[in-house]
Amino acid sequence: MLDAALLPLRDGHACLRQLRHDDAVAYAAGTADPAVQRYGHLPEPFYTPTSVKAMIDGDVRAGLERGDLAVLAIADAETDEFAGSLVVFDVSEDQGEVGFRVHPDHRGGGIGSAALGLAAQYAHRTGLARLTARTATDNTASQRVLARAGFVETGRAVGTAPSGHELTLIHYQHTT
Repeated sequence: MLDAALLPLRDGHACLRQLRHDDAVAYAAGTADPAVQRYGHLPEPFYTPTSVKAMIDGDVRAGLERGDLAVLAIADAETDEFAGSLVVFDVSEDQGEVGFRVHPDHRGGGIGSAALGLAAQYAHRTGLARLTARTATDNTASQRVLARAGFVETGRAVGTAPSGHELTLIHYQHTT
């Protein structure tokens, strides 16, 4: 099971840590990004700073306490500024699925790949043997980020996007 006591994790580029109330404005703004709206699998259609704070105090805290859900902040390693979010979900005895999004102001600098590398370390330290991920075939940016972080394509299958449309998803796996 996931262990919040192992957080935060840092490398020279990114920090993977628990979400805080001071992340709420940037988190909410990031969910309105067109790429996130198109590709993200967010549980709510719209976020505000107030709703993000309630989420942090509710489902996010409860998931970490249970050890079966980690909704985490991707932060700049030097400034600790919120740069995106990463979620480990569908956790079983030996694996979990990871999803991520990087705030538009932080894209292109490698922070997403660094955060996924930290997520693999986190998964390993909590006893998970592997992480899986999925992305749309036309989401080439996420495909590159996953590949740089050591995820390997394992197949393709039709799935449903947040919009309700069916699309082909690329499935990935990373052995921790």
